[in-house]
Amino acid sequence: MNPRSPSAVFACLAAALLPVSCSVLAPSGPSAAAAMLPTAGNSVAGVVNFHQQDEQLLVEVVLSGLQPNSVHGFHVHEKGDCSSPDGTSAGGHFNPDSMPHGPQQTAHHAGDMPAVQADAYGNVHANFRLRGVSIGAAPADLVGRSVILHASPDDYKTQPTGNSGARIACGVIKTS
Repeated sequence: MNPRSPSAVFACLAAALLPVSCSVLAPSGPSAAAAMLPTAGNSVAGVVNFHQQDEQLLVEVVLSGLQPNSVHGFHVHEKGDCSSPDGTSAGGHFNPDSMPHGPQQTAHHAGDMPAVQADAYGNVHANFRLRGVSIGAAPADLVGRSVILHASPDDYKTQPTGNSGARIACGVIKTS
């Protein structure tokens, strides 16, 4: 990662503000990151780091500016475009295999990720693993797509969105 890139600066800033240990993920392959910026009327900011490790993608989420103890739907969307004030320019969930929306342990969109929960201070620090997506290997390459944080929890049932509500933060995934 270029130490002067916006993603690197944001990751370091987030790490300085929260008790974060990036070494927990022990990346061994390509990496990418999305600097998360708020959509209109919101105050969420942070970074999502992706690290390829064999057949899995390790994901580290660091966010701030949320309501304390709130739970949020969290997805990769098909377009790497966060230009609209409400985040709709990112398109729908990334779903190259035309699967139904759902949780990781069942059939699901490639872009369906576990929900994230803010702590008592409105911060998120989460680590999880994804299968079926990658950094740099088509057709499930996440680079050039966007990450969307939604206002509400994902019910993992409602098709095709999970009924997660408004898009409150957006970030384009770029190689690091």
